[in-house]
Amino acid sequence: MLVAAAAGWALSWWANERVWDALVEWFGLDLGSRPVGAVHFFFYDTVKIFLLLLGLMFAVGMLRASLDLERARGFLEGRGLTAGLVLAVFLGAVTPFCSCSSIPLFIGFVAAGIPLSVTLTFLIASPLVSEIAAIMIGDQFGWGIAVAYVAAGSAISILIGWAFSRFDLERWVEDLVKTGRVASLRDGDTKPTLADRVDAALAESKDIFSDVWKWVLLGVGLGAVIHGWVPEDFFARYAGPDDPFAVVVATVAGIPLYVNGAGVVPVGEALWAKGMSLGTVMAFMMSSIALSIPQAVMLRRVLKPPLLALYFGAVSVGIMALGFLFNLFG
Repeated sequence: MLVAAAAGWALSWWANERVWDALVEWFGLDLGSRPVGAVHFFFYDTVKIFLLLLGLMFAVGMLRASLDLERARGFLEGRGLTAGLVLAVFLGAVTPFCSCSSIPLFIGFVAAGIPLSVTLTFLIASPLVSEIAAIMIGDQFGWGIAVAYVAAGSAISILIGWAFSRFDLERWVEDLVKTGRVASLRDGDTKPTLADRVDAALAESKDIFSDVWKWVLLGVGLGAVIHGWVPEDFFARYAGPDDPFAVVVATVAGIPLYVNGAGVVPVGEALWAKGMSLGTVMAFMMSSIALSIPQAVMLRRVLKPPLLALYFGAVSVGIMALGFLFNLFG
């Protein structure tokens, strides 16, 4: 049964984009037009995040029900905070998630009891240290700049994670990711059977899904409306090379755009060719990749407002600092 479910999930993941592409072609629509592109993006991204939410929450639930998490946490703590943060950045770098798609795995990590500073580091690094963006930056900007991008993204993730570890942030995480069927399953002395673990993981996945799905629809809906819309004239006017606040403007303006690495790097290269400074371009691309309004909408269901504001503020300030450094030494 588990094998059949996993095969069905993998088939759904494989077919998701292909089905929506085929429907667009079948109806003779132009995917390049903004209305069609927005609708296509909404259905594709909604299904993708729903699949990630159900699949990853079930997998993490099974791990929590099957493994000795106290021993796992002890192993991680024994290696020190730095090792945990570096592992989080590495995992974030190798997972091809956008700012919204990384949220289901973040929820699973928090539910598993992994330190919040480590899970937040993963949440930053997963979209920011993008292997796709790095390759495209290397091709269009030069490989030295691509290496600097990866190093800068990794550094900001680790530094923010370390700063978060200095504070007690657990009280600002919603209860739905701390409690659940799997947690109660491990409270007893009897070792749960495979059927018990499957039932608990499935029930917990359904519980979390029922709490989060409305926020996913709202977040992806907002993202679909603004997806891919980059006002290049605005950046040329208000974030030009002579503007001392160009990095700040580019960082703040990049947040609402919800553009992934593959979509934002060509825009960044075009802005660079128009004379925008390298640090301003990097700040724009990083904020577009790492932060978004849909991400904030979805995260609000699992993070309370103070932590959500702290997360967005810290990442934004870090990106601005990197932009100024790129301008200074680039």
